[in-house]
Amino acid sequence: MTPTKPTTIEAYNRAQAGDDPAICDRLRALFDRHLPEAESKIWHAHPVWFLDGNPIVGYSRLKRGIRVLFWSGQSFTTPGLTPEGSFKAADIGYSALSEIDAERLGRWLTEARSIQWDYKNIVRKRRLDPLF
Repeated sequence: MTPTKPTTIEAYNRAQAGDDPAICDRLRALFDRHLPEAESKIWHAHPVWFLDGNPIVGYSRLKRGIRVLFWSGQSFTTPGLTPEGSFKAADIGYSALSEIDAERLGRWLTEARSIQWDYKNIVRKRRLDPLF
């Protein structure tokens, strides 16, 4: 029997092993605090926060730990993120709750609100345009 995939962020967090639920809960709390106007949901099997339908930030479980992905992170000025993929995304990984720097994460979340690339329309336009 194939296990069912979590359909809520709470279920996703609880489905993680070891210390990962605590890391996920902390990330969710920080995301919700800094992006209260964002819509959050499970998207492509992972928790993602959206502003006006545009994906902003999300997290997922990788071998190295919990990865936080900022869709427009390569354009941020606060250092510490690693470029990811061929578009404008950047990420950071956490393998322990103590690694989360709430102040730095808050700066990235603030930047995520004002520095956005238009991922919502990338398929239709066939290009990635800035929204800032």
